[in-house]
Amino acid sequence: MKTDKFVTDMRNKSAAELSEELVAAKKELFNLRFQNATNQLDNTSRIKQVRRNIARIQTLITEKAAQA
Repeated sequence: MKTDKFVTDMRNKSAAELSEELVAAKKELFNLRFQNATNQLDNTSRIKQVRRNIARIQTLITEKAAQA
């Protein structure tokens, strides 16, 4: 499953790398919302996917902070 692979890849990254991924995902979400507002977005379900990926990354950051 794609989400399992995504989470496994993210678990192997350090906290700094996760923060970078979080920033990149938030930028992507902003761009998707902008495209959606200007009716240029074809795949609107991508917004939902990116939002959930952001939540997954934030969860992993919290887990790593609790371990340290």
